Amino acid sequence: MDDQGLCRILRQLDGQSYRAYKQLAGHYRFPDFDLEIAHVQGDPFAAPSRVSIWVPHEVAQFPDDWQQTPLRRVALADALHRQVYQIAQQVQQRRGSGKSGRLMVAAVSQAILQRTAVQIHKGFIELRLGVGLPAFGRRIAGNEAIALFTQDIPQLVAQALIYAVLPHGELLHHLETVEDAATLRQQLRQQGLVAFIANGAILPRRSGVDERPLQGQAVAFQAPAGLAVTLETPHSGAISGMGIPAGITLIVGGGYHGKSTVLRAIEQGVYDHIPGDGRERVVTDAAAVKIRAEDGRSVVGVNISPFINNLPQGISTEQFSTPNASGSTSQAAGIIEAIEAGAQVLLIDEDTAATNFMIRDRNMQALIAKDKEPITPFVDKVRQLYDDHGISTILVMGGSGDYFRVADTVIALDSYQPQVVTEQARIIAQANAARQAEGGEQFGTLTPRYIDLSGLQQHPRGNKVKVRDVDAVVIGQESIDLRAVEQLIEPNQVRAIAQAINELQRRGVANQCPLPELLDRLMAQISEQGMDSISPFPMSDLAMFRRFELAAAINRLRQLRIQP
Repeated sequence: MDDQGLCRILRQLDGQSYRAYKQLAGHYRFPDFDLEIAHVQGDPFAAPSRVSIWVPHEVAQFPDDWQQTPLRRVALADALHRQVYQIAQQVQQRRGSGKSGRLMVAAVSQAILQRTAVQIHKGFIELRLGVGLPAFGRRIAGNEAIALFTQDIPQLVAQALIYAVLPHGELLHHLETVEDAATLRQQLRQQGLVAFIANGAILPRRSGVDERPLQGQAVAFQAPAGLAVTLETPHSGAISGMGIPAGITLIVGGGYHGKSTVLRAIEQGVYDHIPGDGRERVVTDAAAVKIRAEDGRSVVGVNISPFINNLPQGISTEQFSTPNASGSTSQAAGIIEAIEAGAQVLLIDEDTAATNFMIRDRNMQALIAKDKEPITPFVDKVRQLYDDHGISTILVMGGSGDYFRVADTVIALDSYQPQVVTEQARIIAQANAARQAEGGEQFGTLTPRYIDLSGLQQHPRGNKVKVRDVDAVVIGQESIDLRAVEQLIEPNQVRAIAQAINELQRRGVANQCPLPELLDRLMAQISEQGMDSISPFPMSDLAMFRRFELAAAINRLRQLRIQP
């Protein structure tokens, strides 16, 4: 049916009960695009109707070379998504009660991610959005609906998805920024690095809830001579900055001098960022994971014996479980879980770490004998973690110099400017009496786990998902606290993770292979088939996540079980 047929139906429905809108479900041909009304809301105050729009490439007219690689398609889709979001706010009009007339597009962050709202396919561009079908009270506003479909939506398409009207230079810069960042990240392991911060980067953010760059008083980053490196990019040429080598790196300095800001930028460097973010050329090994203490979290079947052993009453820690972990046990579990998921770099800030997990100084060793202390502090295991398993660690440390003895690199922040102080730190460590190492000769055993999701209550039509920003998600009756999973940056990612967990439970495959293999299979499925393969229907508000955050969400399920 064409757009005129849609208008005829809406005239006939004018004034009828809102539920009569259900007749609209189907496909419609417009002059420049096709439109599908996939789901019709049952009430003007309910969740919006789901609409998909397909714009042929012959109409959109974006250059072919902008779509040649998966990376470019993701970058172009991200740029168009931002255009759609902005234009939708301008063209939508209130057209009745409740959400009538709303054009709802998933919000985005500073990161460039693969999302389902806008996708670049072989023959067309797809846009998915929520639409508030107009009503007065609970009666269909047919004429307002005609204006929505024949004026507002075509205007949105014409202003946001057509090459001729968009800023070509800005769009191309968006694509090139992503390719430059990807090239920088690809060079890290070749150069023996785990992170790179370009000169001139602006790392501070406006606030804890505003990820845009701080303006005005922000100090541009400048690499210290001892860690200065130059990497090549396809579009910006040679880029100089600070390379953080593999191994154990300390970031030290006084309070408020920028230590945590630098670590936060490194933590977010696993993602590409939009032009103007200030961190476009801050890149981190893609397998870097932020670890913190998390009092009260659930831990299921994790072998934390490399860190915690010989508990009172002979309780084993080789398959440690608790519904209410302490700071030290939660941090130990977090490290082991990250390693199990494939982490190659750990990021730790002492401000969010458990003190008794990080260090046991000489005075405490003298007062409390080792056989009375079940915790082996991280300072005694971090070197073994790198030597035995090749896993690097970057630590922000302002309160303990005991880490000087195990560090390969020490960076001091002074008024937001880094200096290499590795030799000074080693001299200080050698001049002072050493504490007794407690970590043994090797890191310890890493035990694979077979997870079981059958404990999750399963609704016949699939568990409903409720997302509250990035800090929590409810799947059916199970609430998952994600506040400590700091590398989640969009609710769209959280929603996609919840759908992935639903998919794993639906397929009943979780207990058939170790967790790392399970993650491999699921991430390969998404790579090959897209995010629609993990959702019960095509959704407009999903964003790509990493295997590490999926594993973190699974590990925090209170109904999680581990196969023996």
